[in-house]
Amino acid sequence: MVADWRRRVAELYADVRRIAVDDPSTAHAVWVQRRDELLADHPASPLDAAAKASFEGLDIPHHDPAYRFECELRPSSAQRLDVGTGADGVVPFERIGTVELGDLGTLAVWVIRAYGGGLFVPLKDALAGTPGGTYGGGRYLLDTIKGADLGMAQDRLVIDLNFAYNPSCAYDPAWTCPLATRANTLSVEVPVGERMRP
Repeated sequence: MVADWRRRVAELYADVRRIAVDDPSTAHAVWVQRRDELLADHPASPLDAAAKASFEGLDIPHHDPAYRFECELRPSSAQRLDVGTGADGVVPFERIGTVELGDLGTLAVWVIRAYGGGLFVPLKDALAGTPGGTYGGGRYLLDTIKGADLGMAQDRLVIDLNFAYNPSCAYDPAWTCPLATRANTLSVEVPVGERMRP
């Protein structure tokens, strides 16, 4: 079940990267539709049976191009985090740089130094934990180990906040998720991406 979930997520992001080259807005609409389908129907969905029965789709605003960035990975001071993740044990993360998001601020880019490796960029914003806002622990932008990868534009990393999504632990406390630290917290509201329904 989980292997199929990951394959479908990887296929989804491959389609998103292909479509976004010419049309990020359409790529985002495809992402929203297929994420809704996965959560509603897939056996590995973090939604339980009751939540699936009442599920009417995620609360995700339309794509706003002002929140899409093509970022140079800038050097930063080294930092290591060892995150306990339940069944996966302790997963080490190392900060490899930062990306600048215009007036919004900067976010740390982490590399996962475990099993499959990959880039990891979580995000927490000023709407976190507020009624109708974003998940209190933050959202994910990139998690390439799970296939959530928006790709590159030339030699720059694509960071599109419209694709911010809730980790599985937002829907099921049985999941243990690494969450955003201060290095991935913005002091401003990010009104795009996946929201929490009241």
